[in-house]
Amino acid sequence: MSSTPDRIPADGLAVGSAVRVDAQLVAFSFVDNAGITRVKTVPVERLSYAGQYGVGASPTFDVFSFDDVMNVGRYVDGPDGDLRVVPDLGRLTELVCQRGWAWAPADKFTQEGVRSPACQRHFAARQVEAAGRGGLRLAMAFEHEWALGEDDSEFVPVVTGPGYGMIRLGQVADYARDLVGALDRQGVRVQQFHPEYALSQLELSVAAADPVAAADDAVLVRHTIRQVSLGYGWRATFAPCIDPDGAGSGAHLHLSVHDEQGSLLAGGAGSHGLRPVGEAFLAGVLRELPALVAVGAGNPASFLRLLPSRWAGAWQCWGRETREAALRLITGVRGTEEWAANAEVKCFDATGNPYLVVGSVIAAGLAGVAEELRLPPEIHGDPAAFGDDRRVVRLPATAAAAAERLAESKVLAEAMGPELHDSLLTVRRAEAERYADADPRELVELTRWRF
Repeated sequence: MSSTPDRIPADGLAVGSAVRVDAQLVAFSFVDNAGITRVKTVPVERLSYAGQYGVGASPTFDVFSFDDVMNVGRYVDGPDGDLRVVPDLGRLTELVCQRGWAWAPADKFTQEGVRSPACQRHFAARQVEAAGRGGLRLAMAFEHEWALGEDDSEFVPVVTGPGYGMIRLGQVADYARDLVGALDRQGVRVQQFHPEYALSQLELSVAAADPVAAADDAVLVRHTIRQVSLGYGWRATFAPCIDPDGAGSGAHLHLSVHDEQGSLLAGGAGSHGLRPVGEAFLAGVLRELPALVAVGAGNPASFLRLLPSRWAGAWQCWGRETREAALRLITGVRGTEEWAANAEVKCFDATGNPYLVVGSVIAAGLAGVAEELRLPPEIHGDPAAFGDDRRVVRLPATAAAAAERLAESKVLAEAMGPELHDSLLTVRRAEAERYADADPRELVELTRWRF
């Protein structure tokens, strides 16, 4: 969905009364600024009505923290008012993972039928449209890393054995088959599944899509993983850290940029085949990375993961296939560059609203294109071993520092607009202040089952 109206159309965001779905109940999801997926549901008989008029939701969701504390911002300062959550019925999906249910992502409107200025999904769509006006087309996809546990109070790992090992795979082989099958039946194409490195960790990658659809996919994939896990008596967590002494779980974003001639990340005269506009786009993303951390990994627990020498992308630098750099260029195998070349932003995790993530990355890249930025020299190896090399800067190491970089970002403030920018800042600053003195294990306990 890369083009959306400013008002609720007469027949809703899709075909309204013409929609038929084999389900008894329908869930409409929206993701708040803390990265929590919130939901409203209706019986299927109410689907046409909801598609046209939406269902009510308080504006205070825009200033909810991950712990469900309601904060006070400049534009949302109390319990007054109402919004309408309107499902995008063009994305309506029967949930294989949840019998008798269907799902659709939702947009937020005012009661007057006007688009809410703080609607995160529409923010992403606006950035896609801005790129299109400049002749650019983007495709994106999230990687999904999660851990499987067997106990609610502690964390008893389901998966044991060597990282990336066949032993681990054998323990979840049936689970993986059922999960991939459920996603396929729900229209999400899995490209890769494997046991990962960290404690009881698995990873799954899906096919790239239009950025808004990629964010929709992220919501659907995570919900499907949770539901399939419950069917096995397990719980899945996407929290950035479940072991302060080990590696965490990320939600890396992959992106490619094209114009009418093809890929802007291949076939050019720049480093590793970059074309000038493609390089400028990546340079814009690189410049805004300190602020982007607050968008895509701004929870206090995120900084238990975002550490050097853990492939988490803790450094504001780039390189070809450099896994310690926050921006990794992937050129693809020789002969595949035109369709395979992409860039990976490694510093994000599942505490970031995926719509804000894709929209903010596009806004940062478009600013780089407008200013004709160029990338600095790439890095090789682990920057933790570079000593006093001033070319490489550490990304913000606390939630408070990341929030202040977001506050300083004119690019993201302009792209988001004052209402959305302020609401996101309100949430990130409140979380940072409330948990400034929390020790790592307390943060793990607080966030383990929130994402």
